[in-house]
Amino acid sequence: MAKTVLAVDDSASIRQMVSFTLKSAGYEVIEAVDGMDGLEKAKSRNINLVLTDQNMPRMDGLTLIKNLRASPQFSKTPILMLTTESSDVMKSQGRAAGATGWLVKPFDPQKLIEVVKKVIG
Repeated sequence: MAKTVLAVDDSASIRQMVSFTLKSAGYEVIEAVDGMDGLEKAKSRNINLVLTDQNMPRMDGLTLIKNLRASPQFSKTPILMLTTESSDVMKSQGRAAGATGWLVKPFDPQKLIEVVKKVIG
């Protein structure tokens, strides 16, 4: 059975690129338009990995990560930040919130697949 990735980003083009890239590598992808949408979709499915942007309306990526980590269901689920934010301050806030790793946009599709494979197989 295919592993499921939740892709949370307010940019439709980024969601489409992530979805196309991961589906072509055999993953199932669920898309969410922001942190609130992502949180709702995560709770209703079995998710193997969450990929989230930082800067989004309604709920940003760090808040989403904190909310997911507060739930026993997501205490061990890998969560990767996929964002234009690359400052050390933001990365340390991400780690403190519970992010597993960090990818900077624009991303290389091959690199994304490699990182996802390393994290969830």
